[in-house]
Amino acid sequence: MQASEAEWTDIEKTIARTAFDQAYKREVEALLKQVQEETSTLTELGELWRLHDFLSAKRHQVEGKYDYEYSALPFVFAGLVKEGWLHLSELEGLSQDKLAKISSLARM
Repeated sequence: MQASEAEWTDIEKTIARTAFDQAYKREVEALLKQVQEETSTLTELGELWRLHDFLSAKRHQVEGKYDYEYSALPFVFAGLVKEGWLHLSELEGLSQDKLAKISSLARM
């Protein structure tokens, strides 16, 4: 167990995992909806290649963003709150120190 993981109680780990998974699900569902809308209007090959480029970049962005390492979670959660994929209320139950850090980082 890493030292940073030891700073998370079992309850906090459960809250964190639930919030993390919910934010990921929201972002993926929004992306799927966007892609479905865009593919329904494709008429030219160039549009298809632009969609491909967009998806390649988006894949890199999403895979890089969702890092479930306990030492990174405050930063991950702050970014997700800032982007609107997660709400601070979904993190209730985390320590006040963690919530304050996430809240502060999300405002930056």
